[in-house]
Amino acid sequence: MHIHDQLNWQRLTPDTGHHFFGYYDRCAWNHDNSKHLCLSVEQCERLPMAGETATIGYVDRNADMSFIPVAKTRAWCHQQGAMTLWLKHLEDAFVYNDFDLNTNRLVSRIHHVERGLIGSYDHPIYTISPDGQWGVTLNFSRIPRRGYSYADATLSMQMHPDLDNDGFHLINMKTGKSHLLLSYRQIIAKHPMPYELDELYWWLNHAIFNCDSSKLLFLFRTCTDPKICDTWKTHMYTVNLDGTDLVCSLPDFYWHQMITHQIWGRTPNEILVDANWRRQGAEYVVYDNRIRPLQATRLSAGLGNMGHLVFSPDGQWLLADTYPVDGIQTLAIVQVATGQCTVIGKFKHVQAVGTIVDVRCDLHPKWSSDGKLITIDSIHEGYRAIYLMRFADVLKLCTQ
Repeated sequence: MHIHDQLNWQRLTPDTGHHFFGYYDRCAWNHDNSKHLCLSVEQCERLPMAGETATIGYVDRNADMSFIPVAKTRAWCHQQGAMTLWLKHLEDAFVYNDFDLNTNRLVSRIHHVERGLIGSYDHPIYTISPDGQWGVTLNFSRIPRRGYSYADATLSMQMHPDLDNDGFHLINMKTGKSHLLLSYRQIIAKHPMPYELDELYWWLNHAIFNCDSSKLLFLFRTCTDPKICDTWKTHMYTVNLDGTDLVCSLPDFYWHQMITHQIWGRTPNEILVDANWRRQGAEYVVYDNRIRPLQATRLSAGLGNMGHLVFSPDGQWLLADTYPVDGIQTLAIVQVATGQCTVIGKFKHVQAVGTIVDVRCDLHPKWSSDGKLITIDSIHEGYRAIYLMRFADVLKLCTQ
């Protein structure tokens, strides 16, 4: 299917089955950009069921773009995969989440591309800090949006979690030791409207480390009924990795129906969001997390529709996608200095009729760590696949 008149997008994964990586806030490439992490699944029309597996593997650019399967996992979802992430302290080793049948608990396993399974952590990994030192974990059983959790992590029906022991735990990626970074009790003590929380269900999600690995950004969400969870409120917090300076950076007042995604920016305190605060379409906005009250700067008028944003490693460019609009997902690149927004792909979203929202295939654009490669997940050929574009080719298009 046609994607762009001048750019030649390359499919990395096989033309049979469904292959994807998942979320946009992480790097899928290993240290030399030879291997791209990938999941293979059998269906993309419904949520996974308990016991249903996905195949963990990677695409090897030095082996005719072959998909190399290495393991099976029961801890996966269509939006975020199995949280596969390369390790900094072990070259060509990565972690992925799994459900341990012996303990009936979620864990994360360490796989080396030559030595196979070489270890594990006692907790599932949500994400890893850019310096590779820390991982963060949360309670997946409290996430009522099941497209962002795991079928074997049975949804908790307790409206409120353990206030003092549940929250975010930091994991030392070298030693495997963990400690509680932040409890729910600490979070609600900073909540802008604590009086509304008594009758609501609470959960944590979307944790992201900043660029110098000193802070964590996350979402505290609430809804009235975890079994339905069709609407929710979002309050975004940030905290230092020593547990200090916990602040509610974006209360639901700023968030509700006006922001869909968030990510750290080019400096340790900059945050990037797709904000429709003027009700004229989603614009690409940054602000300094230290300044109160919030003072935002617009980088670009954007594409008008909400989606995922991510800076290039050098901070000079911005990838931006959209949710499907009239069946088309648009991918653009923004030159940060000028705000110029250039479309680099239009992908037909051909998900099966009746597919639930949280099984959709978002583009989730991602950079390689050196900024030379761009990959996305797409279903425009009728199956999920990973597609590659070289930034040098995009740069020619933007400067011609």
